[in-house]
Amino acid sequence: MRSLEVWLRRGVLPAVAVCALVAGCAGHYDTRSLGVPVTMAPAAGQAVPGDTFSVTTHAVFLLWGLAPAKQPSLPQILAGPLGAGSAVNNLSIHTRMRWSDVLLTVMTLGIVSTNSVTFSGVVARGAP
Repeated sequence: MRSLEVWLRRGVLPAVAVCALVAGCAGHYDTRSLGVPVTMAPAAGQAVPGDTFSVTTHAVFLLWGLAPAKQPSLPQILAGPLGAGSAVNNLSIHTRMRWSDVLLTVMTLGIVSTNSVTFSGVVARGAP
């Protein structure tokens, strides 16, 4: 019994600590696949005309963030707001862990981890 405690203390706990330190949940969003111009900020001092949108979804990661299980797809998320739009301006991608995401991560000991991802911006309409 004593050797099991030593093995856990010397083997498993340091390994879990290292995994927690080096693991991370990362998302990759490629705007080149949208087929329309995308800007992150307007020209200085200019207002951006168009329809604003804000869509929140969740990214799911497994094993302390080492394996992505569900990644938000930027083209699928923007398909509705974009419609027949000719450009996306002021695109902002905000990733955070809400209290519910933290609770799920703690309850599963980090095996399942979720992040809330919010896409917001302005869809500029083309000329009719």
